[in-house]
This record gives sequence, C-alpha cells and structure tokens, in this order.
Amino acid sequence: MKNFAIIGVGGYIAPRHMQAIRDTGNRLVAALDVNDSVGIIDSYFPEAHFFTEFERFDRHIDKLRRRKSDDVVHYTSICSPNYLHDSHIRFALRSGSHAICEKPVVLNPWNIDGLLEIEKDTGCRISTILQLRLHPSIIALKNKIAAENSDRKHEVDLTYITSRGHWYLQSWKGDEQRSGGVATNIGVHFFDMLHFLFGELQQNVVHHSEPTKQAGYLEYEHARVRWFLSIDIDDVPAELRTNGQRTYRSITIDGEEIEFSGGFTDLHTRSYEEILAGNGFGVEENRVAMESVATIRSAQPTPSIGERHPFLDRR
Repeated sequence: MKNFAIIGVGGYIAPRHMQAIRDTGNRLVAALDVNDSVGIIDSYFPEAHFFTEFERFDRHIDKLRRRKSDDVVHYTSICSPNYLHDSHIRFALRSGSHAICEKPVVLNPWNIDGLLEIEKDTGCRISTILQLRLHPSIIALKNKIAAENSDRKHEVDLTYITSRGHWYLQSWKGDEQRSGGVATNIGVHFFDMLHFLFGELQQNVVHHSEPTKQAGYLEYEHARVRWFLSIDIDDVPAELRTNGQRTYRSITIDGEEIEFSGGFTDLHTRSYEEILAGNGFGVEENRVAMESVATIRSAQPTPSIGERHPFLDRR
C-alpha cells in the first residue's frame, strides 16, 4: 500500500484521482486546496489531513518524511491550475515523492527539460495522465494504422465542444496566462492522441482564435487534421441544442466516425495501475503535445493556409 497526497483536491478532476487511489488499494493521507469546499473527500478518504495553506501542507509533508512516519508520502497527485503544475511537480520531487500530474504537465515545452533535470537529481519519477492512450478504441485504431504499413495520409476531422457558463472566463481557466487557453485546457489530450496515432507533427496552422474557441489545421506523418474546439454553447449543432445537449464530440477518419464515447470512467484508474507498475507515461512523452498547444497559443491566425474545419464556415 502506497501513501498519496493531492494538491488541488477541490478541482473538477480530483475525484477521479481519489477514486484511482482507492481502486488501486492505496491511501490518501494529505490534501491541499485554497478552497475549503472539499466535502467530496469524505466519500473516499475521510481520515486524510486537509490544508488550505501551502506552507502548512509543506510543513506537514516534511514532518512525515523526516520522522519516517507510516504516513510518509510516496506519490503526490497534482490537480492544481495548469500554470502551477511545474512548481508543484518540483515540490513533490524535492519532498521525496513521485509526482502524478494532470494535463497539461507544463504550459511551455522548454520547461520539460527542467523537469527532467530535477527528476534526475532527486531520483523520483514524474508520471502524467495521458488517458486516451489507454482507451481500448484508440489502441485498436493505432494498431490498425500501424498494420497498414502505408505512407498514405488519413483525412481527419476533430470537433470538440464542451459548453461552459459565464463563470469560465472569470476563473483561472479563462486566463490564457494561467490555463494556456482553450486549445491547452480542453484540447491537449486530443493533440496528444493525434500524435500517438499518426506520428510526428509536420505542420501546425491556426485558422481562428478567440477566448472561447480555436480552430486550425495539423498535418502529421499519416494524417491531415482539421480541428475545432469550443466552450460556446452556440457552436453545438442546433438540433442537439434543441434537445438540451450542451456538448458535442466527433472524430472522423476518412469520413468514418470513431466511437469512443464509452470507456472513459476507469481510465484514471488504468493510468494509476500502469504508473504503480512502473509503466506510466513520463514528461518526455508530453513534448509534442506541449509544443503543439504552445504554437497554437502564440500563432497569428492565417485562415488561407491549410484546410478549414467545416464548423468555421457556419459562422
């Protein structure tokens, strides 16, 4: 049994981490969040110590380590706002624990090199949650593409709309300096998946960029991709909005819809199983996706280069 701490336990994704810790037979011994609306902890680990101040949390973790307590932290799970991931990973490793970090591991790809250095210095590992690489449908698709043994490029459309209320832009998620923007905050898993499936990235063009939506064109070794990401309810197809649907996700390859809406609920647990077995994804495996979203964040839109996503032409 391993002991875990969580930084950002009040966040949206933290319950999946607590469930994964519980499902893999481990313990949560300490948790940190600046907000105290964290009653969800009682559903998983009511005995966990909870802190709202980083300094007190730091002191507690250090005491456990120095006293060689039975509660010494072996792994720190990081679910904090995106811009804090880098520093919280460094804290975890300096405290003598391995780190498990939610997406994105960093906002700027050059920070990956610094994390690799501290990983080497401390002897602790950094693992990341790239759960789509573990999805059975994605694995089957990757195997199918590999079996083709062909240089042909697939035609791919990626559309992901997950509507958010007015609160979103007022929170850290709406601040590009802290979240990385829409492409980073809601799209980084998909960009990692595209690299995982189709090989090295060859071209990255942005066609449209605003705080609530982004779109562009990506070309990989084995695919040409038109992508569209949005948090705007008005981008959900009208017939679906009429029925009360607030999200829309579609990935087509050569005109064929790829169905992977199911099988998501246990992917964090699967990720933890692999990490605990020494088979998790490290920071280096995040590099291409991090470079992709960093380029998207800084690019000037060039609508005339590359193929446009059809949702842009509805505007």
